[in-house]
Amino acid sequence: MRTPARPPLDGLKKRLERSRMERGGKSRDGFLRETFVLSRPEARAKAQEWFKRWPKQAYWTEIESWFERPGDVIEFTIRRLPAAD
Repeated sequence: MRTPARPPLDGLKKRLERSRMERGGKSRDGFLRETFVLSRPEARAKAQEWFKRWPKQAYWTEIESWFERPGDVIEFTIRRLPAAD
């Protein structure tokens, strides 16, 4: 007995891309996210810039995830609310 072949995913990929384009890069939870890959000092400066520009108390600014990459490079995602309402 043979295992059935996997269905093509082209249609699904197209629908996902279209949906993401219609949302305009906005996430479902309302946060704006940006990912950076910088050297350690540059990453620290970028994070400080974000927290200064969009204070945590008003925008819920947060380092969502971070990873150390080879060569003392930090990849991190920072998020914030679009407005301080």
